Order: sequence, then structure tokens, then C-alpha cells
Amino acid sequence: MPGPGPEGPRARIAAWTGWPTREALSGTSHALPRRAITWSVRAALATAMLWGTFSGGRFGPWEVVLGLVGVTGCAFTAWAYFRTSLEHRLWPSLGLLALLMLAAFGAQRAGADLPALILWCGSAVAALERLPLTAGLPAMTVALGGYALMSTDGRLATAMSTAGLALAGYVLRLDAEARGNAQRLLAQERAAREAEAGRAALDERARIAREIHDVLAHSLSAQLVHLEAARLLIEREPTGEFRDQVLDRVVAARSMAREGLVETRQALSALRGEVSPVEDFLRQLVAVEPARVCVEGERRRLTAETSQTVRRVAQEAMTNVRKHAPGAEVCMRLEYLPGEVVLEIRDSGGERPDGELCVSGSGYGLLGMRERAELMGGTLEAGPDQEGFMVCLRVPE
Repeated sequence: MPGPGPEGPRARIAAWTGWPTREALSGTSHALPRRAITWSVRAALATAMLWGTFSGGRFGPWEVVLGLVGVTGCAFTAWAYFRTSLEHRLWPSLGLLALLMLAAFGAQRAGADLPALILWCGSAVAALERLPLTAGLPAMTVALGGYALMSTDGRLATAMSTAGLALAGYVLRLDAEARGNAQRLLAQERAAREAEAGRAALDERARIAREIHDVLAHSLSAQLVHLEAARLLIEREPTGEFRDQVLDRVVAARSMAREGLVETRQALSALRGEVSPVEDFLRQLVAVEPARVCVEGERRRLTAETSQTVRRVAQEAMTNVRKHAPGAEVCMRLEYLPGEVVLEIRDSGGERPDGELCVSGSGYGLLGMRERAELMGGTLEAGPDQEGFMVCLRVPE
């Protein structure tokens, strides 16, 4: 039960001064059959009006041409009135409605009773349907007054038809408001469902992040501890070829475990939505390399999928440079374009290393990068570039 506060009076005032909602005025909630029927009826009425007005031989050729120009102007004025009322612009709407009434008065004076009748009735209904009641009721009264003055029916018939037009305008207003409210509620329900789905996805990503942290991150941390302990024990042994080979393997394994732990933490941050800016990640990636990073365009926050794709491609490209062109200078360019982001990595080339480092890896680095880009709806180009190699990634935001 509402309290004694000012909500009731305010609601009543708003009902008189408020506009119908944009959803109610736009007509987008109309079903396709209803819109087809509406336009068919309008076309039929316009054809009947023109035929009934100009086919009787009462008007000369120039008067017919002038009348057609007037009908075209009224159609344009009615369209403009619908647009300004949709935008809730009161004074332009009232001005256009006054022009329609003036055209009705002119048609009536010229003897074109049927167009005048349609303009008077249409103005009355449109005023009550599309304007605030404080403006629509006076405008409707003026239009119905003009209609009543030109009506040749008896007083009772004129009063009944006038009341019927007023009722029709109000019913159309209520119908439009009901459809607008239904459309607004449907949009709110869709937004609520999308928000619920988004929350469910975030909860699932958080659960996966916890599982990865509890299993993989702890396992890698334990491996780092054991590998460091193994390195310290091996360094105490007498120097020899076998000892040095084992030490190199342990140091390499420790580096791989450390890198895996860093990447795991980055993946956890991405799952939790705590991703650092891409340009910061690229600068950290090449911090110990002879490389430079250039960022162009207006910087903005990327989606988690796009950010992750750019990071993985940059990591794979730098890994390939270390394998196949160690010591080469690398130029990494990140460009923000409208609707997409471009990552370009070029190296200056270098001597191809011999031995195990050159042939290590699965050989599917470029294929994996290209598949990752295509899954995002983007492209990846890679190939020789002068003396070095170039990788160019384009992905939408």
C-alpha cells in the first residue's frame, strides 16, 4: 500500500505532461502482417481520396496539379510530425500539426471536402496518440472543432462521430503504450538473461582458475624448488663433462618451469579478468632482448580473447626468433585500428644455429598461431622479410 508521500501526485502530473515512450511511438514492435495491413489501408485511403476528389471534373488541370502538390506536402509534413514526436520535440511537433490543420482548412475552403475531412480526423487522432496530454488534448479539440464545423450531419451524429474519434485516439495511445511496455520488458528480460549468463561464465572461469592454481601452479612451484635443490647439489660435485651436461639440463628445466609458472599466472589473471595492458606485456616479453616495441593508435581495453591471442602469438614469435635467429634485432609494432588490432613482429635475421636448439619444438608454431587467429575471426601472415622473418596478426576486438 503506497504511503502518503508525493509519489501519487507526481505520477498523476507525469501522466499528463509525459510523452509516450519511444518504443510506443516508433512502431518497431508492430508485427510484419500488422505493418503490411496498415500501409495497405493507408494506400487504399489515399487512392480513394484522390480519385473521389479529382475524378468528378470539378477542378481544372492546374487545380489538380496544385492539389497533388498539396497532398505531397501534407504527406511530407505528416512524416516530419511523426519524426519530431518520436524525438519528443514538442514545439516542432505542434507547429507541424498546425500546418496540417491549416491545410485541412484550405482544402475545405477550396471545396475538397474529403481531403479536409481526412486531415481534420487524422490530426485529431495523431495529436492525442503521440503528444503529451497537456498538449494533445487542446490540439485534438481544435482539430475536432474544425471537423464538427465542416460536418453536414446532424448534431447528434456529429457529436457521436467526434466522441468516437477522441476515443479512437485514446485507444491507439493506450495500445501503443502497452506494446511499448511489452517491448521494454522483453529487452530488460533479455538483458537480465545475458547478465545471468555472463555471471555464470565468470563463476565457471573463476572455478577453473582455482583448479589450475591448486594443481598446476603448486606443481610447478614444487618443481622449481626441487630443481633448484638439484642444481645446488650438482654444483658441489667435481667438475666433469657428465656433471656439466646434467647441470645444463637441470638449469634448462628450471628455466622452463619458471616460464611455465609465469604463463600459468598470466592465464589465471586472464581467467579472473585481471589482465594487464597488452603493451605492458609486450615490453616485459622483450625486456631482455635486443628488441623495441612501438604502439600506434588510440589505446583501449581489449577483450580477454583478443588480448590472450595477441600475447600468445607474440610469445610464439619471440620463441621462434630465439630458436632460428638468436641475437637478431626485433621490431614489434602494436597498432589499434577501428574494430581490430594489428600485431607485427619483424626480425633482422641472424645465423641459423646448429644443434638441438634449432630442431627443438613440434614444428607447429606457425600453424598454431594461424589457427588461433582464425578462431578469433582474424588472419595471420608469416614469411621471409628482406634478411629476416615477419609475422603479422590481425584480430577483431
